[in-house]
Amino acid sequence: MGWFTSAVSSSIGKKIVVSLTGLFLILFLVVHASGNFTLLKAGEDGGAAFNAYSEFMGHNPLIQFVAWGTKILILVHILQTLYLTLLNRKARPVGYKYEKPGQSSGWASRNMAVLGIIILVFLILHLKTFWYVVHYGEVPFVNGDPNMGRDYFELVRVAFSDLWYVAIYLVALLGLGFHLWHGFESSLQTLGWNHVKYTPAIKTIGRTLAILIPLCFSVQPLYVYLLNN
Repeated sequence: MGWFTSAVSSSIGKKIVVSLTGLFLILFLVVHASGNFTLLKAGEDGGAAFNAYSEFMGHNPLIQFVAWGTKILILVHILQTLYLTLLNRKARPVGYKYEKPGQSSGWASRNMAVLGIIILVFLILHLKTFWYVVHYGEVPFVNGDPNMGRDYFELVRVAFSDLWYVAIYLVALLGLGFHLWHGFESSLQTLGWNHVKYTPAIKTIGRTLAILIPLCFSVQPLYVYLLNN
């Protein structure tokens, strides 16, 4: 396994790891956003569909295994990205005198590390508000009746009843959109899958994902906030 360790620890290897973990996390976001659309039924069923979905996701052994794997991949993606960013800055501590970054790369490309930090801070807040409470805190019962199961929707309702919390979500999702705008195409390019023949299609898919994923996640807190008010 020495060759594998050497390959992964190299600069190119780290870029490949970042690309592969990034593509997996995009898939995770698509699935996560799709499942959370059960929130949009809360106006009709009081959150019953979301509660059923959350109960299944929280207790299915296979889902839990994938969930923990996803958390590890998120951590790997973040650490490797920060390492590569620091490595690049160390290699070029002073910019070229006549450098015009806007002509050679997009804003998102030049600020991937900053966008990543914004997403990381948001992720910590998100996990503290929901994941931590579900696993280590107290989730109320539906109508206070233990026979009716846990009311996971109540956690969401309370969190998104505050406009400041909804605003933080929207800002973070805007950062995610910019991150995906560059990240999808960059990942395929690193893996050698961005052939010139398919570049237009790849750009279209990447930018569609960069718009739709944050948009889908944005609809959910806005809907719950309006439901509360």
